[in-house]
Amino acid sequence: MSKLFASAADALKGVLHDGQMIAVGGFGLCGIPEALIAAVRDSGVQNLTCISNNAGVDGFGLGQLLATRQIRKMIASYVGENKEFERQYLAGELELEFTPQGTLAERLRAGGAGIPAFYTRTGVGTVVAEGKEIKEFDGIPYVMERSLLPDVSLVKAYIADQAGNLIFRRTARNFNPNVAMAGKFTIVEVEQIVPTGELDPDHIHLPGIYVHRIIVNATPEKRIEQRTVRQA
Repeated sequence: MSKLFASAADALKGVLHDGQMIAVGGFGLCGIPEALIAAVRDSGVQNLTCISNNAGVDGFGLGQLLATRQIRKMIASYVGENKEFERQYLAGELELEFTPQGTLAERLRAGGAGIPAFYTRTGVGTVVAEGKEIKEFDGIPYVMERSLLPDVSLVKAYIADQAGNLIFRRTARNFNPNVAMAGKFTIVEVEQIVPTGELDPDHIHLPGIYVHRIIVNATPEKRIEQRTVRQA
């Protein structure tokens, strides 16, 4: 059965439902699956728990789902670029589980590797550790963190072959491989697709076993949050 679907909306059919936990790749606006996020918005699903490093910006990326009030809870490590996020959180309209950035990456990686939990020193003695198990190893306290297993993962890659083997482009790789591995069902948005066997196996960043569906978005917008240039 082909993994390639004609559109983002088609790829989400029968997969996305109210109340699910979804994970979305990207760092800021770098490496976000733009077409898939827009299709989630257009689907009208509600009460989502969303795992992502951040929540996009107002009106773009995951900011679109905040504007339509489709996200009930965020599991994230940085939210400073989104005023609507701030407004909803301070008004008690949005749940937030802050997770240190490295811990968030490891929670996703552990989920994909079948590891239910792990211990880390990050967050010990802070609000991050509240309500979590603390255990000492060699006299040093560690906090236990549970892995993440999203119902659906939305991922951005640069190139895929028809079997779903992926190549990411530079810093746009960021959280995407971990998000892909952790998802119970993973949908990938790519800029190019090639026949199976065309990619050099040594160049593949993530094997197709983690990928269930693929869509092509050959010309993503690729916005930049803040552009700073040097005076000529």
